[in-house]
Amino acid sequence: MRQEGGTVTGIDVEAVDALDGERLDWRFKSVPVSAHGMTVAQARDARLPLDDFGTPLLTLDAGALDHNARLMADWVSAAGMELAPHGKTTMAPALWRKQLDAGAWGITLATFPQLRVARAFGVRRLLMAGAPLDPAGLAWLAGELDGDPEFAFVCWADSVRSVELMDEALRLARAQRRVDVCVELGGPNGRTGVRDDGDARAVADAVRRAPALRLAGIGGYEGALAHDASEESVASVDAYLRRLANLYEGLEYETDEPVVTAGGSAYFDQVAEVLGGLDAQVVLRSGSYLVHDDGFYREISPFGRGAGAGGERFRSAMHAWGRVVSVPEPALALLDAGRRDVSFDAGLPEPQLVRGKGAGPVDGARVTALNDQHAFLRDASVEVGDVVRLGLSHPCTALDKWTLIPVVDDAGADGPVVVDYVRTWF
Repeated sequence: MRQEGGTVTGIDVEAVDALDGERLDWRFKSVPVSAHGMTVAQARDARLPLDDFGTPLLTLDAGALDHNARLMADWVSAAGMELAPHGKTTMAPALWRKQLDAGAWGITLATFPQLRVARAFGVRRLLMAGAPLDPAGLAWLAGELDGDPEFAFVCWADSVRSVELMDEALRLARAQRRVDVCVELGGPNGRTGVRDDGDARAVADAVRRAPALRLAGIGGYEGALAHDASEESVASVDAYLRRLANLYEGLEYETDEPVVTAGGSAYFDQVAEVLGGLDAQVVLRSGSYLVHDDGFYREISPFGRGAGAGGERFRSAMHAWGRVVSVPEPALALLDAGRRDVSFDAGLPEPQLVRGKGAGPVDGARVTALNDQHAFLRDASVEVGDVVRLGLSHPCTALDKWTLIPVVDDAGADGPVVVDYVRTWF
């Protein structure tokens, strides 16, 4: 990606690089006391062994991150679409930079606090997957747009009332630039989004009438309508995407390059098949692909279902590490990693290996429950003091528990080394 002074197209490189100067201390639960007082850059250069880090711990795998970024970028490019990965998954400007460097069109976010993080790091193109209705937030947005001609922003609306509120707040803020808006189409039992095509056309008409807004396209989220790869779910997603395509072709836009945006990390292959032929900028918003997982996305990802070129798949880049602190019964061990440390909303952690001992001691083992600070590990041949690597499901609710995440060279090695640190803002 081309350099423009201190900015890679899409993000302020100098602001991201400045994170290397942050001092490590007690604020970051992942950092060993031996590294307190070091800067991030010094700790990275020291290449500390993972054995120096305590538990519980969450890590990212450098090789898996690079592999996933390349695989998705190549696939999106071959499909002739754009990618605005959902930044809420990581809330990590350094990882957003990796995605933008790989060719991402922009970054998607969901809330004003998330948008403010992105703008603090100079992200130039943002897509808000929702309707921005907070008057104070809209006044801030107006200031950002008016103060930076290179800042591009597009959001959604799913009711005439939301259009009226947005327009009123922007005019009160004396916004000079119109805000680009996509009509959001939803579906039965889904989340936000108009359910009726006639209502969608009414929202589009309201946007065109609003002096502070501009009709820029349509958007939606098919992942709210299905949660597995069954034939019924796939058919439901296809039907929704066809509705989205038909709606797009029936509206008139106020820009020469209207946007059609859909696609999480579960059904992006269907988005390409149904929407890829439209005369529009088709923008995917897949967010979980970069980190991936050992649970929900491993099972439902299109690449896991054979959509990847040459059979390539995403790799899980995240792992948790928990220490056996008690073996009170023959078939029960307690780890010191619990709900405060790992995700559990889309499946419990899976034991994968014991550090330094390989996978054997945990073959057939399972985590059956989590407390705030403990995992209940059943049927594992482990001893007090052993450190167990856990595979996790759903990165969105794993990374948000960590403000600084060590990146290891190889999470499967006998002695992983920490080669970087990723700062998050949730």
